[in-house]
Amino acid sequence: MAGRVVVGVDGSASGLAAVEVAAHEARLRGAELRVVHAFLWPAMHPPPGSSPLGPPAGGVRSAVERLVAEAVGRAGSAEPEVTVSTAVVPGEPLTVLEVQSRAAELVVVGSRGTGGFTGLLVGSTAVHLAAHGRCPVLVAREEPRADGPVVVGVDGSPAGERAVDFAFAEAALHGTGLVAVHARTARNTPMPAARDVSVRSADGPAGLAQGEERLLSEVLAGHRERHPDVTVRQQVVHGGAREALIEASRSARLTVVGARGRGGIAGLLLGSVSQALLHHAHGPVAVVRGADARR
Repeated sequence: MAGRVVVGVDGSASGLAAVEVAAHEARLRGAELRVVHAFLWPAMHPPPGSSPLGPPAGGVRSAVERLVAEAVGRAGSAEPEVTVSTAVVPGEPLTVLEVQSRAAELVVVGSRGTGGFTGLLVGSTAVHLAAHGRCPVLVAREEPRADGPVVVGVDGSPAGERAVDFAFAEAALHGTGLVAVHARTARNTPMPAARDVSVRSADGPAGLAQGEERLLSEVLAGHRERHPDVTVRQQVVHGGAREALIEASRSARLTVVGARGRGGIAGLLLGSVSQALLHHAHGPVAVVRGADARR
């Protein structure tokens, strides 16, 4: 086993869809799939030493066992070769899955859970994990494009390096291409200066566009060397990163972003671009935190 992929389930249709995505990711990695259900019984205080699920023949225990068994069955139907383990853990889903992420290489959740507020586009669990998870978090939004590329937002920030690395690895695992999108606006903090002086001396709109392309090439160079079989298409757009990545997600198998980018407000754990993708992307979204995520 190369590692563990964790999927959070709550009995919702979104959660069961996430199980299939997680099972596929586990097979590609040669990893174990752990199905996790976080159980919270508000305002109930079982006696010390008793199970929070109640007696073995109780209705609550039976309901939880059915819920978990359904998820395991869905995983087995999607990927029969994957080894599946289960965990029913008392506690808030947000806390339970954050703890589970410490020993995982990927956590997968649905975009909406049970008991959510009508009208919200993405659930609180997905947003919380994207900000606090200790490994990449994949939110299973809508149906992925099986023939689509992996799309990654590139801003040249140190925090974004892990997102780019994860996107290349995903493209290699799925045997698909990668689209690297860099959005340039007047307000953007520019990417690191190029080593080639001819890039810095380019004048005019045409020269600026060419310079951005070459800067993007330099940012991607090391990743290309590590994944020579991944076909990369670069896309430099003039405008907002949120709009560009949401549009690119229409044809993507997966859209990958860092949790925080350049020019962000210090102290925030989740940036406006990753927030926008979680709410509005047209397919699955993976949010990858920076190098501090494992601390």
